[in-house]
Amino acid sequence: MRRGRWFLALVPLVFGVGVLFWWHGSEGAEMPGGLPEASPLPEPEPHEVARAPAGRATGPSGAVEPAAPSLLSPEAREREARRELWQKRLERAQRSLESYVAATRYPPESRPSREHPDQMELAEPERTRPLSPKAAQDGTSDVQLRLKQDKVFVVGDETVLLTVACEDSRREPRPCEVLSAVAHEADHMLGSGGVAGVPVAFGDSGQAGDLVAGDGMLTGSFQPSRQGFAMFSGTLRVDVRVRSGSLEDATFFDVLYTPSPPATFTRRVREVLEAGSLDLYLTVQVRKAGRYVVSARLDDEGGVPFSSVSFNEELAEGVQEVRLNVFGKLIRDEAPTFPLTLRDVEGFLLKEMGDPDRELMVTMRGPVHTTREYALHQFSPAEWKSPERDRYTNELRKDVVEAQTQLDAALADKPAP
Repeated sequence: MRRGRWFLALVPLVFGVGVLFWWHGSEGAEMPGGLPEASPLPEPEPHEVARAPAGRATGPSGAVEPAAPSLLSPEAREREARRELWQKRLERAQRSLESYVAATRYPPESRPSREHPDQMELAEPERTRPLSPKAAQDGTSDVQLRLKQDKVFVVGDETVLLTVACEDSRREPRPCEVLSAVAHEADHMLGSGGVAGVPVAFGDSGQAGDLVAGDGMLTGSFQPSRQGFAMFSGTLRVDVRVRSGSLEDATFFDVLYTPSPPATFTRRVREVLEAGSLDLYLTVQVRKAGRYVVSARLDDEGGVPFSSVSFNEELAEGVQEVRLNVFGKLIRDEAPTFPLTLRDVEGFLLKEMGDPDRELMVTMRGPVHTTREYALHQFSPAEWKSPERDRYTNELRKDVVEAQTQLDAALADKPAP
């Protein structure tokens, strides 16, 4: 009888020891989740070490690997936590360095088209919205407005075409009528209201910019220079009231207008192969000196978008050249089929103060220049270099070296130098 009681007394003890072993083993399991974003690598705080999971061993490569569950002293647990912490920081620092080097192998002004496919075409905004948000919310109507404009930036005597259509959720046409349309200075413009609102006519007759008569696409033609805004510079808004059946509501279009361009493209292009890259020099007649931003697109021989090129520098008054650089390594890596076509060149004078923050140049739409044919070996495979890139790369390499040093010290159970 005593022997049976003695055996029962051992059961809680055996159970407790088993729980203790399980708890230590689970503390060594790796926590799920990704690593945080790249950041400088400071000395780990005591509370970071205290919270880091323990129970780790290291493999031949030096990476921290799971260890078999064991009972560790507080000092051993702290060493294992420090090793794992610096292992993770080293991996994060290496990823940051590799990502930065890869992202900056080409200069900012010469980038592959795949990075910003939405910027490879001139802006022609198109959007949809419920004709009546309240009716859409309560489910009594699914009529949508489809709104489009063929340009956002308008200069001098240019005209912008505005289109309104009504459709259901399946994009089937619905009856549509423009009750009124008025162009005016945008409310946020300083001193707005100086010019009275001007009506804009919309129609579906196949005339005045409307492509197809009777297709349900109502088109309005707006020419600011001849409709009361010849001296205005800034944002113009066209308020439109639309009706479909028993529903009606208001919407709008915005246009950024410059009455007189600060500089003009002459359409002359000089082509030079230099320093392992292809440079295209655009001749510009500058009326106002200042910082100009110019952007353009390049397609390969088959019309496939290849790259975007840009210019952002100061220009003096008079006849000047804008240099668009097609970087050699970009050509080597992407291997486009020559000749290349330069198209859709747009630019503006950047203003330091005021609203709007720019004065627009007239855009050169469509093909502007076709290059000669070149072989890939004529271009340099070297990556882009600049003092800024070198500075950032060196700082990121310091982070890697620091993390590696701390990890090596932790693996050797020695304090870092």
